[in-house]
Amino acid sequence: MCTAEANAPGSIAEALRMADAALGYLRDPGAASLLPAELGGVLEAMGALGGKFAAARAAVLARFEAERAYTADGHGSCTAWLKARGRMTGKAAGVQVRQMRQFRDHPVIEEAVAAGEVSESWARELAEWTRRLPADWRRDVDKLLSDTAAAGANLEDLAVVAQAAYEKWRSQQPDPDNPDDRFDDRFLKLGTTIDNAGRVNGSLTPECTAALQAVLDSLGKKAGPEDERSEAQRYHDALQLACELLLRARLVPDRAGADTRVDAVIDLARLLGLPGASELHEAWLAALAGEHGHLDGLDAEVAACDAIITPVVTGHPDLAVVDQMIDVIVTYLGATDGAEGERTAGGAGGPGEGAGGAAAGDRALSPEALSPQARQALRYAIARLAVDLVAGPGRLAAMLRRGLLDAPYNCKSVILDVGVSASIPGYLRRAVQLRARHCEWPGCRKPPAYCDVHHLRHQADNGETSISNCVLLCQFHHDICIHRWGWRLVLHPDGTTTAYGPRGQVLHSHGPPESTGPPDNQAG
Repeated sequence: MCTAEANAPGSIAEALRMADAALGYLRDPGAASLLPAELGGVLEAMGALGGKFAAARAAVLARFEAERAYTADGHGSCTAWLKARGRMTGKAAGVQVRQMRQFRDHPVIEEAVAAGEVSESWARELAEWTRRLPADWRRDVDKLLSDTAAAGANLEDLAVVAQAAYEKWRSQQPDPDNPDDRFDDRFLKLGTTIDNAGRVNGSLTPECTAALQAVLDSLGKKAGPEDERSEAQRYHDALQLACELLLRARLVPDRAGADTRVDAVIDLARLLGLPGASELHEAWLAALAGEHGHLDGLDAEVAACDAIITPVVTGHPDLAVVDQMIDVIVTYLGATDGAEGERTAGGAGGPGEGAGGAAAGDRALSPEALSPQARQALRYAIARLAVDLVAGPGRLAAMLRRGLLDAPYNCKSVILDVGVSASIPGYLRRAVQLRARHCEWPGCRKPPAYCDVHHLRHQADNGETSISNCVLLCQFHHDICIHRWGWRLVLHPDGTTTAYGPRGQVLHSHGPPESTGPPDNQAG
């Protein structure tokens, strides 16, 4: 008979092959061949095998995280890799990573699971009961609980043992008459150095610790493949972000509360559809030529009562209209070029000159004469000019709004392109937020409350404070990726973005364009 050593696999690949074959056999024909009396015992054995598999998987995953092997596939964390390559939901991937870290912090419990003495679900409970103990106590109590479970105790008995061990530890702490109440010892000290860097030291109550841990875990997650921060760095940035969110939300009571602000948004197309719009539109064109979370109905009325109301007119660019403009321009240029050639030929009257005039007519432009690259460049240029034509004080959108709507929606327009400015006006900030809706970094969906307004071309480089030169970026992508790590962001005319990293990384919020190099006229 073969010994266990003789049947042991000689490599990881062989072990996986043997496990795959064994699991296949257990499913079919194994499950079908079992007698009813055998099913319970097989399920118990498979439960122990499941724990052993979980311990082995956690060991591999721990090595995978320690070596940062997930970066080779373009992912920023183990969880992201498991979601993509393991085809898991985010919740399932998070469970595996938490289990791996739990086994890392409770090696005694991990050994019991690997030995088949404790199940996976019991292991999670045991580790949760002892996580608050210091490391030396935790190991001893984990050992006690594992041995008690192996001896046949149920989960309720183990809970009593864990509580007794915890009470014993607390009784040996200072103030034995009231070991659990160390509320008076709480403190937090923030010290600053000569260069205004800080150092935090303190002793937190369990309630404060739990609240802070929840905040750090929520805001300190990996932001994407470009996020190379350590856990400690992410937690630092999460604390800063939490404080900034409180300040932005005006939840820090430094002064009386401000009125509700309502952004009343109406689309330009809806304005053009109102009665009287066509007459105003024609009058505006004639004058121009002569010059060289939305709420509506009752919900909106309730929210807007005594509110500061900002009317906002939005529009959606239709590049097909721009294509029609290009065709009109090219056809006109071709027609005038041909007419000029005819006049030249007719004035000369000679056969040679007539031939020359015909050649000029043959060279007349047509919509198909533009190369795709030239047409795209012309398309973007005309689109920008078209936006300038209708948006801004005294232009079509403002004129329609003031002529068709009643107060307070017909107030004076504000300038969204203010030139070089030391600060960003509030109305421009709100306009960028309305346009972007979330962080404009490729793949990031942080809401506006998490974000700053960033100049694509920096103010130090005479970057204009305008809606076309400003983007919405969350704290991590703005403060760290842009200003610390040297990434550059490009906002394309169609609203998509591309980020270029210091080591040649390229991230698109859209399908990759034909050229992967950043435009020369864009600054990060």
